[in-house]
Amino acid sequence: MAAPFILASNSPRRHALLKEAGYEFEVIVPAVRELAVAQLSLRELTIANATRKAMAVARIYPGRIVLAADTLVAMDGEIMGKPRDLRHARMILRRLSGRTHDVCTAVCIVGARGRFSFAEISHVRFRKLTESAITEYFKVVNPVDKAGAYGAQGAGRNIIAAIKGSVTNVIGLPMGRTKKALAQIDIRPLSESPLQLPGVESELAPVHVSIPDKETRQ
Repeated sequence: MAAPFILASNSPRRHALLKEAGYEFEVIVPAVRELAVAQLSLRELTIANATRKAMAVARIYPGRIVLAADTLVAMDGEIMGKPRDLRHARMILRRLSGRTHDVCTAVCIVGARGRFSFAEISHVRFRKLTESAITEYFKVVNPVDKAGAYGAQGAGRNIIAAIKGSVTNVIGLPMGRTKKALAQIDIRPLSESPLQLPGVESELAPVHVSIPDKETRQ
């Protein structure tokens, strides 16, 4: 029997959030490039990217429910995606140092009842980062696969001072709204164990997940 829905994402963080929340799903990685359109707002761009990912998988698996998401960081009106390399990642963290920025994650769900999407924004304040603090962070975290060159979980406590809004939204999936959206189409977790996420001023829960095998990558 097929899983209740497909997660159209290769993000181990989204995979882990859904698993920890008790959901059963299949992972299919969409073969699409993320847009970078200056004319779109932060919400508009994340929704556009999430929709493209969901539709790319839905076309291959008609009749299945597909969930996709996209996360971007913005500050002073400038949208920041994933860094090109470590040098670019360091430049991004220098800019975010000691300041507050927005993190927006959009979710798109496609199924027999049609397509709907939403976006949520959280506000993240960074600690004042020294060059050595950035270097130490890069020793334990790969920033190149993360919007804004950082992750909120695990070692994120070393660079994040506070989060206003959904912590899971910053990690990559706003679980509160996502659970409500899935419940509206009768998809519920197999278990109701709550996510173990401490307060924003304490260490955020680390996420551990295995990467999908090559057969799921497209």
